[in-house]
This record gives sequence, C-alpha cells and structure tokens, in this order.
Amino acid sequence: MRQEQSERLAASIVEFCRFAGAHGLSSDLRRTLTALEAAKMTGAENPETFAFVLQTALCSSREEWDLFSGLFEAFWGESRPGPRSASGKNQRPREANAHDQEAGSTVFLDQPSDEAASRDGEGKAVYGASAQQRLKKMDFSKVPPDDFAALEELSLRLLRRMSLRLSRRLTISNLADRVDLRRSIRRSIPYGGEPIVLAYKGRKPRKNRLVILLDISGSMNFYSLFLLRFAYALQAHFQRVDTFLFSTDVVEISDLLRTQHLTEALRRLSQRAMGWSGGTKIGESLRQFNQHYATKLLSRDTTFIILSDGWDTGEPDVLAAQLRAVGRRVQRILWLNPLLGLKDYQPLTRGIAAALPHLDVFAPAHNLQSLLALERYL
Repeated sequence: MRQEQSERLAASIVEFCRFAGAHGLSSDLRRTLTALEAAKMTGAENPETFAFVLQTALCSSREEWDLFSGLFEAFWGESRPGPRSASGKNQRPREANAHDQEAGSTVFLDQPSDEAASRDGEGKAVYGASAQQRLKKMDFSKVPPDDFAALEELSLRLLRRMSLRLSRRLTISNLADRVDLRRSIRRSIPYGGEPIVLAYKGRKPRKNRLVILLDISGSMNFYSLFLLRFAYALQAHFQRVDTFLFSTDVVEISDLLRTQHLTEALRRLSQRAMGWSGGTKIGESLRQFNQHYATKLLSRDTTFIILSDGWDTGEPDVLAAQLRAVGRRVQRILWLNPLLGLKDYQPLTRGIAAALPHLDVFAPAHNLQSLLALERYL
C-alpha cells in the first residue's frame, strides 16, 4: 500500500472511531491506536477481515459487539476496502465505482494526496464538502444527469445514518434508572478502581411502527425514485416498517425492500408490475389500504407517512373520509409533498385542501435536506 493511501486509510479509521464513539462505542484514544496498529498489520484488502479487526479492537462487550455491524455499515457503506487489482483500484461492481468517483466520497483510495478533506457533519472524512452541500439542497426534479450517481450515493449514506440514530437500541443517560456495570467499571479505571462516575443504561424505547405510502403516478416521476431511497433507508434499520406504492391501486413492497443492497431491491421492484407513471386516485388507494391492511398494521404507536404531490383525480370527499379513518387508528399522519419546496406553491388543489384538516405534519420532501429534517418527527 502506497504511503499516501496508508495515510488516508489511517485518517479514515480515526474518523470512524470518532463516529463510533458518538454512537455508543467506547472508542477512546487507546482503542483508536489499537485499531490503527491492527489495521496496519493486517491491511485492508479483505473487507471482512478489515471489519473484524476493527470490531476486535473497539468492542469489549456483547452490547458493543452487536452494535458494531450497523455502525460499520453506516460509516463505510459502499466505500469500504476491497480486493485490489494490479492497477491499484478496488475491484468493485461498475455501479459502485461510478458512485464513488462522481460523489468523491471514497476516503482512502484513488484520491489525489493534496485534495483537502472535510467532514459531512457525522464524523466521516469526505472530499468535496461544498459539492455535497449543493447536492443536499438541490430539488430532485432539477438534478442534472451527471449528478445522479453522486446524489444517490450521498442520499443513501446520510439517510442510513439518520435511520441508525433512530434505531439505537439503548441510550446511555445519567437520568436513567439502571446502572451500566461494564461502563461504570471502565470509567473507574483512571480513579484507581473507585466508582466515582457511574454510567447508566436507559430503558429500551418502544419504537413506533412506520407505514409509508409512496405515490408513483406520472406527476411524481422526478421524485419517486429518490423518495424510494428514503423508504429503503428506514426499512433497513427498523423491523416495524411497512411500505406501499400507489397510483390508482395500492401495492405492498415491504418484502422487496428487505434486502442488504439497494440495487437488489430496485432490481426486484423492476420485475413486479406496479403501475408506475399512471394516474392518481389517492382516496381510492387509501380505501383499499384501509380495507386490506389497516386492521393489521395501524395502531396508536403508528406513524403514517404519505409521500405525494397531492394531484388527485378522485373525489376529495373520499380522500378526506379515508384519512379520517386512518387518523382514528394512528399516532400521527405525515404528508410529505415535494411541491412544498417550490417558492410560490400554495396547497390549493382539491385533494390537498380536503386532506389538510386531517394531517399532523405537512412538510416538504423535494431534496435530501428536507428528508433529513424529518428525523425530528420520526
């Protein structure tokens, strides 16, 4: 491994340790140095070995061991180390290479040594931070083709991290009522074994069920594929997520999204008839949902999410009645409308006007930044 590649890999490992420390692992300086030494000895050519080496260096309990895999996947994502060819480049699938090269997110391979690094707000060292900020704010309908791959990579990585934060099993809190013995002992070491600073373990919070309905009608063409990534990212880290597509009918796709890789989920979706780019009957689709799925899926701990621009060719009274029926069963209804990102948009269509009195949240979903802002509602 060339010297500059070794330096970039070391910097990435340090950033990962910081990221892991912010999300539940005790990645102090000693463990960070251990991880660096271990990676130096074993190399990073084999991704499974690389992950195991970091896990061994950073984890000292079953809780941390279980937490590690999700943190590793959230941080390294598609830019993890892999087998190298004679040319020195990763032997990855063609699509992944395109994503990495256009997004500039690979932090330890194939980057000029004098390129400045920055952070994306979550602890990972990345390149082209200004370009990423531009992509986060760009309306999905206005993304030029040359930026598709970069935005897809960035979207999946940041949405995955948002989902990981939402799905944390346990929180460490000084206000909780259960002492975390392992962490308390670890904290006592600098004080000669005296338990001066106790660590507490919060109770496991009950996770809300998420039910997502995504509009795939013709008017949503520019947005539906990006919003599908939002649903996929939530599906990847929550056990209680049910996702449906609708236009004039409603189709469940939860099983198709439960795959390890988004490309596989998209391939499976392409093989199933969904009614992409058809008309829109939101009220009738909700009626079908209420008839076939509501009893099983909706409860007072359910957050019901509709992703649609609200262009409904059906009767407004039907939409209002079906939303009213949903509202009686769930905790809250979120309607995420890409058109809210337009400066002069007014919710004056018949469908939206009928829906608004029954919504708890009416928010934009036109770019990556707006999707990330939804974390506070979830």
